[in-house]
Amino acid sequence: MTYHDSTRRSGVLIVALLLALAACKGEDKAAVPAATQADANPWPQVTWPLAEDAAMEKRITDLMATMTVEEKVGQLVQGDIASITPDDLRKYRLGSILAGGNSDPGGRYDASPAEWLALADAFYEASMDTSQGGKAIPVLFGIDAVHGQSNIVGATLFPHNIGLGATRNPDLLHRIGEITALETRATGMEWTFAPTVAVPQDDRWGRTYEGYSESPDIVASYSGRMVEGLQGKVGSPEFLDGRHVIASVKHFLGDGGTTDGKDQGDTKISEAELVRIHNAGYPPAIAAGAQTAMASFNSVNGEKMHGHKPYLTDALKGRMNFGGFVVGDWNGHGQVKGCTTTDCPATINAGLDMAMASDSWKGFYDTTLAAVKDGTISQERLDEAVRRILRVKMRLGLFEAGKPSTRAVGGQFALIGAPEHREVARQAVRESLVLLKNQGGVLPLAPKQRILVAGDGANDVGKQAGGWTLNWQGTGTTRKDFPNADTIYEGIAKQAKAAGGEAVLAVDGKYTTKPDVAVVVFGENPYAEFQGDLPTLAYKPGDDADLELLKRLKADGIPVVAVFLSGRPLWVNREINASDAFVAAWLPGSEGAGIADVLLRKPDGSVQHDFKGKLSFSWPRTATQYANNVGQKDYNPQFAFGYGLTYADKGDLAALPEESGVTGNEGAAGVYFARGDAGSGIALRLENPTGQGVTVTKVPESLDGDLLKVTGVDHLQQEDGRRLAWSGKGEATVALQSHTPLDVQRESNGDLMLLTTLRVDAAPKGKAWLAVGCGTGCSARVDVGPTLAALPVGEWKRVGVPLKCLTAAGADVSKLDRPWSLGTTGAMTVSVSRVALGALNEAEVTVACPGK
Repeated sequence: MTYHDSTRRSGVLIVALLLALAACKGEDKAAVPAATQADANPWPQVTWPLAEDAAMEKRITDLMATMTVEEKVGQLVQGDIASITPDDLRKYRLGSILAGGNSDPGGRYDASPAEWLALADAFYEASMDTSQGGKAIPVLFGIDAVHGQSNIVGATLFPHNIGLGATRNPDLLHRIGEITALETRATGMEWTFAPTVAVPQDDRWGRTYEGYSESPDIVASYSGRMVEGLQGKVGSPEFLDGRHVIASVKHFLGDGGTTDGKDQGDTKISEAELVRIHNAGYPPAIAAGAQTAMASFNSVNGEKMHGHKPYLTDALKGRMNFGGFVVGDWNGHGQVKGCTTTDCPATINAGLDMAMASDSWKGFYDTTLAAVKDGTISQERLDEAVRRILRVKMRLGLFEAGKPSTRAVGGQFALIGAPEHREVARQAVRESLVLLKNQGGVLPLAPKQRILVAGDGANDVGKQAGGWTLNWQGTGTTRKDFPNADTIYEGIAKQAKAAGGEAVLAVDGKYTTKPDVAVVVFGENPYAEFQGDLPTLAYKPGDDADLELLKRLKADGIPVVAVFLSGRPLWVNREINASDAFVAAWLPGSEGAGIADVLLRKPDGSVQHDFKGKLSFSWPRTATQYANNVGQKDYNPQFAFGYGLTYADKGDLAALPEESGVTGNEGAAGVYFARGDAGSGIALRLENPTGQGVTVTKVPESLDGDLLKVTGVDHLQQEDGRRLAWSGKGEATVALQSHTPLDVQRESNGDLMLLTTLRVDAAPKGKAWLAVGCGTGCSARVDVGPTLAALPVGEWKRVGVPLKCLTAAGADVSKLDRPWSLGTTGAMTVSVSRVALGALNEAEVTVACPGK
């Protein structure tokens, strides 16, 4: 019986009972509307699979009777390892720690597995140390092991969820969960913030690749299996043993349905549709015994989920009988109305049991403690949250487990990227590939021939793995960071060589000896969360380098096989037309050889592996086709949900229309200047101290004679930068002026930077500053003179200013009308090729915040 069937039948019984009672008492039909209302309740009733354990409950009761209110409040708080030390934990007795996307031992993204384990031991020992008082309550260590233990060098990296959705293989998901748990436990953590069971409805959303499908049915078929893989099956000896981890089903609720696909935005939807679509993954996960659920950043109909009691408490814990605890997302409580990151009793009262107060944990602890003492948070609510947390810790056996390095697989680093684990990941890659076009049956390829492998994704594990890989955004990695991995080129080359053929790598597609066939690997660069939000579904608008590469090879008479790496379907009609075969490879992870397994025949000419993948997301007909989900009214995609060719199919495809449907500038979100032009809705201005100046519409251009002059300059392409020369005859500023205010508050909360790719041609002779503006009285500037003076002249560098520096200096980043400006009082010459938001690790040089 499905959950919805169960709910429906319960409603029918209620109606029948009320009608019977009315007949017995001689009442009229006035009783029927109440029954109808009950039947209309869209929330399913779910059976929590764990029976109450009287002995455990007594143990918890006895422990809580000895706990001080300070110790109880500590259990409700989770701090990030970049902001809390083991000594802090000895004093504050927090319930949990986490390693955020950019938090690592020693602040190094490439810290070794041994360093991770040592850190886990140190925090555990601190939580059990009672020398300064307090109870020995073991700390929970959580981490985003979202496509394997993806924070650890050498770990097995599975395809991101969008690829797994294309496999239609729930049993494979179960095995992936088991492997992820093993590799996570080996490095000392016992809690992963997975699986994501979002149902993305607008592919512009930067987290689309974290969803299995646009179809709630696919998501529901996967969620319980993944939870059981991670945690073990309830009732079996393996459940939450030392080889499994706690799962966190997320993000509750509606994260995939925000307006315009804006991350952390507002999901405007009826409750019935919210439950039908976005709640689909939760009943199976709860029925599988998921121990935690994570509250979502988004709002539903204007109310932030971190403060939404009807959903967190009444629906999740009440109607659906969720018996674990609810954890927040990164400072998500700070977005609740009336709250800050350090003060939010409302989130606890709404039903959040543990706040992810990453870098705000101390302030949050202090204010929560005060709220309990003054009655704002009741003792009953505090005790309920603490009991839920302690119950999960006891189910996990954490009180008896000992330090992480002494547990079942602690320190067994041979499990990290073990061959048998990689083979499962390779199978997942093979099954996830979706063939969209195979003109003339060009695929599969004979391996015994000369194969040119081109494109910037051909030999780049970081690009094929995507975001949430060694760091939050998945950027800044190198080949040495992936010792247990194969690039796509390496996989093809090995098989070609074994068959007597040859694969030649040329990222730019240039060759001296004409190849028999070309495999071009290209696609999106890594991103995560809101950094991946798009204004349209156009692929790299304004940058046709990949298209030109495909066309050039095609014009040379070479059959072209396109392998497209992406975290979502995108409008790539031109690229499909320029290719003989087109493969949607998603973000395959560490096992690039899985692609070779499908593209190449066996040496004897027979098919090695056929295509199995089917689209779990509909492919757009234009770059503006956002309402493009199976079952929607007027559904008319380019490639429908479930589409996917095999080698038995005729793969010919008529030329696709090449009109994107986008009018005007197609600039990417968060990019304010690139390729010689200001972003969409932004103008480049030269100004004197009074604000008088000129808008740059052509180069060269100058302000007040030669006070400030702008000319074209080459960086990566012809005139893709601007050379800015200050004469020193007075103060002047170059600024990017937005026509409408820009809200980068969430980016500030996410520790992003304002990155300027620049070259110092002549160091500043006076004061120099970088600034942002938001109208009168809330602009902010940061001194960059010393930074610019220290840079090597003539070398391009990415210089970053943390957004938090600008907010601390007085900027209201929720309404910037001037997202970047650079000024000086003296002579200076600087060339700039790009201004954009980016992750901390993308900066080559970071400007020190004022007061730091």
